[in-house]
Amino acid sequence: MSKFEIAQHAFTSTIIEVLRRHFGEYAEDIFQASPILGYLNNKTKAANRGSKARGAFANHYALYVVVENYIENGFADGKTAMPYSKYQGARFSDLFKRQRELPFGAKLQNHALNSRLNDEFKKFYPTVGKSPIVRDVESQRYWIQEDLLQVAIRRKDGVDYTYNIAHAIIDIIDAYVAIKKAAFEGFLESCRQISELGKSDFKKAVDFVVQQLKQNVDARVFEIVSYAVLKAKYRQETVWIGETKDTISEEFLILYKTGRTNANDGGIDFVMKPLGRFFQVTETIDVNKYFLDIVGVTQLTKNSFRI
Repeated sequence: MSKFEIAQHAFTSTIIEVLRRHFGEYAEDIFQASPILGYLNNKTKAANRGSKARGAFANHYALYVVVENYIENGFADGKTAMPYSKYQGARFSDLFKRQRELPFGAKLQNHALNSRLNDEFKKFYPTVGKSPIVRDVESQRYWIQEDLLQVAIRRKDGVDYTYNIAHAIIDIIDAYVAIKKAAFEGFLESCRQISELGKSDFKKAVDFVVQQLKQNVDARVFEIVSYAVLKAKYRQETVWIGETKDTISEEFLILYKTGRTNANDGGIDFVMKPLGRFFQVTETIDVNKYFLDIVGVTQLTKNSFRI
């Protein structure tokens, strides 16, 4: 298999470390020769990057569960005499249930298993000509594209050898999830501490909040803290509102979240009552992002109020 251009980032060293545990001195050769590993490298940038590098897990877990099924049925280690091409495939219901058992996976939908992983992989590697997940719509059975797990390289002794990277893929995704889980648990623990600290040391409480708004903070944390700050600000403000001068009354401003954190909501993160203002929180210097958010909000509100 030919080598692919792979841009490195902070988590890349973890990927290489995992590959070294499995393949020793040939770790980097395998890394450069595998489009699946290149794809995972791209999808794990959020481990150590800014708030807009979202740590979504849908495509990671779609790959994870089909590879895990491949391993559990003995194909990765040659524990079965049956070729994988004869395997009846994993049932959708089993894969779907399994991905929802994984950390951060409780709310995942079927889109990644059915199309999004394949579509995104093709975007990154259009010349490979193969998709990671093979799917039979009628029987609702799924397979991993075994060719993408078989990585052929030339060893130092001149021998061409093929390595199976199934176990390494599982370990890489596990390592990525562990980092994201530790970061989020650390944030929750800090929140527990700050709930008491705010009563005794206001400055430290403010410093903590400011730290959560920096670019190296996970997007979900950034959105949660943004909501807390804005909600605290507006709950101290009131407006006078009414249909006639006789029905005008003083109302407190209340900020609501529109749904799950980082949901596909067209750009709307929060909405204010009674003014009906929409909020979209973004930490970026890319002005094009703002225009995309405006378009998303406009389209969503049009659809929401269509009769």
